[in-house]
Amino acid sequence: MAFRKDFLWGGTTAANQCEGGYDEGGRGLANVDVVPIGEDRFSVITGQKKMFDFDEEHFYPAKEAIDMYHNYKEDIALFAEMGFKTYRMSIAWSRIFPKGDEKEPNEEGLKFYEDVFKECQKYGIEPLVTITHFDCPMHLVEAYGAWRSRELIGFYENLCQVIFNRYKGLVHYWLTFNEINMILHAPFMGAGLYFEEGDNIEQIKYQAAHHELVASAIATKIAHEVDPENKVGCMLAAGTNYPFTCKPEDVWASRQADHENYFFIDVQSRGEYPAYALKKMERDGIVIDMTSEDLALLKEHTVDFISFSYYSSRVATTDPELLEQTAGNIFASAKNPYLKESEWGWQIDPLGLRITMNDIYDRYQKPLFIVENGLGAIDTPDENGYVEDDYRIDYLAQHIQAMKDAVELDGIDLLGYTTWGCIDLVSAGTGEMKKRYGFIYVDRDNYGNGTLKRSKKKSFDWYKKVIATNGEDLSN
Repeated sequence: MAFRKDFLWGGTTAANQCEGGYDEGGRGLANVDVVPIGEDRFSVITGQKKMFDFDEEHFYPAKEAIDMYHNYKEDIALFAEMGFKTYRMSIAWSRIFPKGDEKEPNEEGLKFYEDVFKECQKYGIEPLVTITHFDCPMHLVEAYGAWRSRELIGFYENLCQVIFNRYKGLVHYWLTFNEINMILHAPFMGAGLYFEEGDNIEQIKYQAAHHELVASAIATKIAHEVDPENKVGCMLAAGTNYPFTCKPEDVWASRQADHENYFFIDVQSRGEYPAYALKKMERDGIVIDMTSEDLALLKEHTVDFISFSYYSSRVATTDPELLEQTAGNIFASAKNPYLKESEWGWQIDPLGLRITMNDIYDRYQKPLFIVENGLGAIDTPDENGYVEDDYRIDYLAQHIQAMKDAVELDGIDLLGYTTWGCIDLVSAGTGEMKKRYGFIYVDRDNYGNGTLKRSKKKSFDWYKKVIATNGEDLSN
């Protein structure tokens, strides 16, 4: 078999895209709650438009999402039926610390996640927990400017102390920040950053990134001290950048684009700022406030494994005449004429996953964990909620085969694979429900209508077979 016997098959969700219950159990308001669906969504995501609370003009899909807050037992039972070995989920920071800067946590929030983890363990499912999947309590945004403030390091440290101690023995796999490189592309959605006229936006983003990197090192330190069995990973939005042509300028453009993404993981995995990043910041006039203590923390507390999301490769060029922009998980890219596209314009490149895995493994020589991969598509259910989603099966089978080749033929050390949106949930990029990824259909539309009833798609039984055969049988 290509995959290890203890390979961690499963699926992924994020609290702000599935949980709902935004005002229940003592939970506070978070940045991810106030990002609406519609034409204003992107300007809020990027921090250009301020939205600190709800209004009557917009619909906010994260308020209820798919209401996993009240349905987690049913959902986890369905995951167990598929044979999940792991379930990647995230904690809503404002459920544990409603404002973010309190001394004492919210017991009701702590108990909720304890119950969720125990429900997973009941079925032999290992929780893989993202500490911050874009969430930042709105009080920290308004009172401190979110991650632009060094004070957030201490608040995050307090969160980590609480959860590592409370969930010792229930959780062994942790991720510090989801898609940490997204702070450069979606600063409000990714880190609660917003901008006023006259702000030096790049300076703010890189300073905030430094604070997150130090916080990540502190989290890694605490996790290992509380329980030596804990494994801590970093997480990036991955996808190798191809040069559009073999013109050296295009090759260099692709290398620079890769640098922008790997910069964060270089720090988290190698323990220091790479020379190319320091020189770029010097050229751009960006001066990071970092202390000798920061640098020591980064050096001494690197992550145990590298996790990443993969949806598509990207293409870089210096020739604006050749650019035909295509969307892809916030990142803009030139269009690759050799690839097909999803209904949302994301280019489908299974071999790109193998290439990306090789690039990352060659760079770090640490175990990898693919924690997001999937196809967003419009599903049309029959009267029973059943969806014939052969297109999703085909997409996943091709990507799992590429992943298998990377392990079997290239010798890459891979811990596990969790598909994105194992149950239909709210899209982070667009806020839509109709952009579905799951093996489980949820009866809900873009504007909150529907019964929230869960039903199995065709891909449900297919993935169950894939897990049962440890990836050996990918046939439809």
